[in-house]
Amino acid sequence: MSIDNCGTRLEIASPPQRVVTIKSTATEMLLALGLGDRIVGSAFADGPVPEKWQQQIPVISKSLPAQESVLSYSPDFIFGGWESNFTPEGVGDRSSLAKLNISTYVAPAACLKSGYKPAPLTFDKVFAGISEVGHIFDAEAAAEQLVTQEREKLAAIVPSADKHSTLWFSSGSETPYVGAGTGAPQMLMEAAGLVNVMADVQESWASASWEVIAERNPDTIVLVDSSWGSTEKKKLVLESHPVMSQLEAVKNKRYLVVPFAASEAGVRNVDTVQSLVDQTNALYGKAS
Repeated sequence: MSIDNCGTRLEIASPPQRVVTIKSTATEMLLALGLGDRIVGSAFADGPVPEKWQQQIPVISKSLPAQESVLSYSPDFIFGGWESNFTPEGVGDRSSLAKLNISTYVAPAACLKSGYKPAPLTFDKVFAGISEVGHIFDAEAAAEQLVTQEREKLAAIVPSADKHSTLWFSSGSETPYVGAGTGAPQMLMEAAGLVNVMADVQESWASASWEVIAERNPDTIVLVDSSWGSTEKKKLVLESHPVMSQLEAVKNKRYLVVPFAASEAGVRNVDTVQSLVDQTNALYGKAS
């Protein structure tokens, strides 16, 4: 089969058998499709795999691995969560790996090139990504079943009715890195009935200023939990900041928590929407 993936043409002669996954979204995609036995090694995990998909997978590195480390696992396919995983400083550039007969693939939702970057990201595009991976791995039936299941779950979600204004705080202390108007945070908040205070910024994620955020005065703040930036660390940043600490959302600790791996496009997105709705209802004393 032949695929145009983020502007790189892939020619895949047969379903990959020895896969290295980079980032949690890539690992979890294959696990959700029942393809865990194809993963010979994983790296750069953003957090623990949900219990329903847990199995023993060799860990190459806790961070982005070097090419030599990856090649020692003899992969025929490398599935990366981000395009930036494929650099000479990382696992290697895509053209060089192709010369070694190693196919490389980036989750379509993470494509950056004009014409390939989803703007905005939608659930239809996330589901299309699941279907494409199923096609690559000759697992179309599993992919179709997963997409159908996720569509049904999404349709059954009742969004929060009060349209609370919300900041998606991903990382940063001096300069906050926040969910903007075209990526996964916007898609997830919109589906949950939350109003993104940074929706006018035409990026997936963006650097902002605390002063601008304070002016927009969000009712609620989503804290993205990761191995390198815990929710407690983010709370400390907000509650010790001279401007942010004065917001009612911070004073009243109106926080929602999302694991990093569930904050990017992937198989956990629908569950994340339901979690946001449940947390919002609990925060404001509403019945789920």
